[in-house]
Amino acid sequence: MSDPTSLNREIRDWLMDCGLFPQLQAADFTAAAGYFSISSIAAGEEIFQEGDAGSFMCIIHSGQVSVQKTNSDGQRVTVATLRKGAFGEMAVLDGERRSASCVAASHCQLLNLGKDSLEKMLNDAPKVAAKIIRALAVSLSRRLRMVDGQLLAQQD
Repeated sequence: MSDPTSLNREIRDWLMDCGLFPQLQAADFTAAAGYFSISSIAAGEEIFQEGDAGSFMCIIHSGQVSVQKTNSDGQRVTVATLRKGAFGEMAVLDGERRSASCVAASHCQLLNLGKDSLEKMLNDAPKVAAKIIRALAVSLSRRLRMVDGQLLAQQD
C-alpha cells in the first residue's frame, strides 16, 4: 500500500462508494482523494472524546461506530450506532469542541478529512470543496430533521 497512486485510487473508490456525494463527478472524486486519508481502528478504540477540539472528521467505509454522550452522573451513554456516513463533521465545520465521543463498536475502516486538509482543498480546489461541504451540510440537516421528528413523537 506504499504506492501513493494506488492509495489515491482506493480513497477515490471509497469516496465514490460512501453515498454522501451524489453531486460529485468522477474528476471531483479524483481531486478530493488527495485530501483524505485512511485509518483502521480496532474494536473498542476511541476515535475522539467529547469536549476535544475537532481537528478531523471521518466517513465510515466498514464497521460500526458508537456515539456516546456523558450523562449527568458522569457515565457514558450510547446515543447512536453508526454503520455508514460521516461523523465528527460538526466540529470540523463550526470549530466548536466535540459534542460526543466516538468509539469503534467493531473493527472500522475510515476515511479521514483533517480540518487543515479541508482548508487546503478550499484554496486548491474550491469547487470540489464546496460540493463536499454542501453534501456534509445536507447530511447534517437530514439528521437534525430526524431528531426533530423523534422529539415531536416523544411529546405526543
